[in-house]
Amino acid sequence: MPTQFSTTRVILVRHGESSFNLERRVQGHWDKSTLTEKGKESARQVGDALREIKFDAVYTSPLSRAKDTAEIILSKLSTPPAIPLQITDNLKEINLVLWEGMLFTEVAEKYPEEYRNWQQAPEKLRMVVTDSDGRSTDFYPVLALYNQARDFWKDLLPRHGGQTILIVAHSGINRALVSTAVGLSPERYQSVHQSNCGISVLNFSGGWGDPVQLESLNLTAHLGEPLPKPKQGRKGPRLLLVRHGETDWNRQKRFQGQIDVPLNDTGRVQSQQAAEFLKSVPIQAAVTSPMLRPKETAEVILQYHPDVQLELEDNLREISHGLWEGKLETEIEASYPGMLQQWQNSPETVQMPEGENLQQVWERAIAAWDSIVQAAYQREPGITLVVAHDAINKAILCYVLGLGPDHFWNFKQGNGAVSVIDYSQRSEKPVLTAMNITTHLGGVLDKTAAGAL
Repeated sequence: MPTQFSTTRVILVRHGESSFNLERRVQGHWDKSTLTEKGKESARQVGDALREIKFDAVYTSPLSRAKDTAEIILSKLSTPPAIPLQITDNLKEINLVLWEGMLFTEVAEKYPEEYRNWQQAPEKLRMVVTDSDGRSTDFYPVLALYNQARDFWKDLLPRHGGQTILIVAHSGINRALVSTAVGLSPERYQSVHQSNCGISVLNFSGGWGDPVQLESLNLTAHLGEPLPKPKQGRKGPRLLLVRHGETDWNRQKRFQGQIDVPLNDTGRVQSQQAAEFLKSVPIQAAVTSPMLRPKETAEVILQYHPDVQLELEDNLREISHGLWEGKLETEIEASYPGMLQQWQNSPETVQMPEGENLQQVWERAIAAWDSIVQAAYQREPGITLVVAHDAINKAILCYVLGLGPDHFWNFKQGNGAVSVIDYSQRSEKPVLTAMNITTHLGGVLDKTAAGAL
């Protein structure tokens, strides 16, 4: 699946701040929570950010905090969708039937084992529910939510091929929608984040089961918040993963690999835009691939962080494409018939001629990342900047989420894009708090030249 593809585009938004969010109270299916004034203003800001996008349809949960957010967003769009607002129970929030209305602190005290599973092993969260006849049954909220998300996709995709769809729902169901789309299991339910009125973008190449690309996750710059706040309770190190700015070979879609192509003028502008975007972020350490394009990108970003010494990490070098390097796709197809399509469809099966395979890239990227994370724990709670390449960043993102090389194409990395990974206690899985932020380069959608790797 080439990174520049786009067929059915889904823009996913979480509702604005609610009264229960403010009180740190469990919402679930309960409809007693209403948007705060801040929540309403955030919904208007989402509408402004999406104003010029033409949506073919809008779907929302029937719960008022989501439905009200959707209606505010719709009121701000330049072109109303042709289809009226669609309300579906498949976008309802996770059903936490025994906890709803309780403070999270009360849940932790009253249901310590279940709450621990909720945080660390959500697929095991079990509630014993008694029906009106007094019969007890086991209910697994997260597993049920994932089935609900799959049902939603299977219903939606056949009816909206090639269209642009807006979905306004809730934190839990949004995470399940992202997870089921890109192949994350329920045990990773807590591994992706959704801020109030955060925006995510998914691109579907066809129907359910066809390739999917997560273009971006949890954008919040439209809310005046360049990087999302960590999930509640996350106090460990934060790492920012950045892809280098554009090169001429990116623009030409020429395979670069380990040929040391420098940034072009656009790439230098993108690096400066990333620098301005991250200017107020308290970066305490920085690591880069030693190649020219990421090293220059990192140096431009660090102009506003003069006390940070840039470290070079050889294992962050881009994938070696071997004999493909310097070639256009047409030239590769002529010399290696069918191999380029294999790279696009099953990248984990390709051995680059006189170059690397993805398993080799995985091993060195993960070794570098683990070393950087270990060093970050020694500095916690500081922020570490990591600047690298498309293939390396995709390997790291897959690794953070527990995915292998067969998921390589599920994640987009635009030139100059920023992703945010938060860590907590070592026993907990890292959280992908935001991914492929390119709002500093112009708008919600990633308009960078995807190019070749």
